Amino acid sequence: MALDEKRAWITAVVSACGYVVYLVIVLSRAAGDVPLADVAYVAPLLWTVGAAIVVTIGIGIATGLASPREAMRTDERDREIDRFGEYVGHSFVVIGGVATLVMAMAETAHFWIANTVYLMFALSAIVGSVARIFAYRRGFQQW
Repeated sequence: MALDEKRAWITAVVSACGYVVYLVIVLSRAAGDVPLADVAYVAPLLWTVGAAIVVTIGIGIATGLASPREAMRTDERDREIDRFGEYVGHSFVVIGGVATLVMAMAETAHFWIANTVYLMFALSAIVGSVARIFAYRRGFQQW
């Protein structure tokens, strides 16, 4: 397995787990009479994003150190797959940007805007990584 494919797996798993942890924390705080939009979400959001970044980098470094030299080589196909994954992932960032722009113009609560941005960033990382994994596993046609 190429190192880039391993990194895609790491990013997909860590991003999904980080977002699920965030959801569990925020939704558990909304139990009772507290409306969801009034839940303290900033600290859990920052901590889960920060932890996901640190864990992704740490596991990526450990994987790179444990991989044989041959797995670290990249070729044109690897670069094209990475570019393909970036294109797929960035589409969710654009969708999220447009959605949050509309939400801001509609004066939606900050909670919903921030959570939409986080969801789209998480989806960008997860779907972009899944696209890379799919391209490695099923083949990739350059156009």
